[in-house]
Amino acid sequence: MILREALTEAATTIDRREAETLLAHLLSRDRPWLIAHSDTELSTTLLHDYRALIARRAAREPIQYLTAHQEFYGLDLRVTRDTLIPRPETELLVEAVLDWIAARPALRYPHILDIGTGTGAIALALASNLPTASLTATDLYPAPLAIAEQNAAHLGLTHRIAFLQSDLLASPIVQSFAPFDIIVSNPPYVSLYEAATMPDEVLKHEPHTALFAGAQGLDIFRRLLPAAHAALKPEGLLALEFGFGQLDDLRTLFEKPANGPWQDLTFLNDYARIPRIALATRP
Repeated sequence: MILREALTEAATTIDRREAETLLAHLLSRDRPWLIAHSDTELSTTLLHDYRALIARRAAREPIQYLTAHQEFYGLDLRVTRDTLIPRPETELLVEAVLDWIAARPALRYPHILDIGTGTGAIALALASNLPTASLTATDLYPAPLAIAEQNAAHLGLTHRIAFLQSDLLASPIVQSFAPFDIIVSNPPYVSLYEAATMPDEVLKHEPHTALFAGAQGLDIFRRLLPAAHAALKPEGLLALEFGFGQLDDLRTLFEKPANGPWQDLTFLNDYARIPRIALATRP
């Protein structure tokens, strides 16, 4: 079967652009190459592998897991089923941290901690844009840490980031790096009640440990706020991503004396004008 016919067959099952992306991935080519070489004959083995990918995508497996790649803040990241797929909304968290640093020219060598690093997306984006920053990135599980380290090596940033296994800031090694100028995190924040309404593409394929955080989705925040407060320098920044409908509950957590005190609490909207980013500093 020639390339053009294989794409036409695939497009009866999944989106045409996705079909092109998967074939380009198998061939290690780009989409313009497919157009220019539409009469290329595909081997029996390659056609078999392509149809297997199409079947998996038709079953709603994320295309990022099929190609093992996702772009984030201009970086090409490897992703696997051990890691959450980085979202565009999380780029806003990176931008918020970069803007905060840019407004403080005296902070020439920021010391940053990324909690729950997953693919390493946030830490790597910050490292690539802050050549004088020192970064530590943690995750509870070794598998995503291994992916994050691979991404750092691929991007030539291994020497810039210390990757450590830790439950938030519980590890003595992580504590030894404190205090930090900035702590940033995109933690699990989905409530268990939301599972029934989530698309299969997310619920059946992405790691639940990176998604869910108790009945209200606030379990990690309850532990993270006091731990972050203790590990930040005075005037240091805590930057968090949170979920739909959690603004009021998160504000209440910030205002609890046992979790702070905090000042300059600010909430930023995502692209859909939904509150998504929380920023606060330690007095």
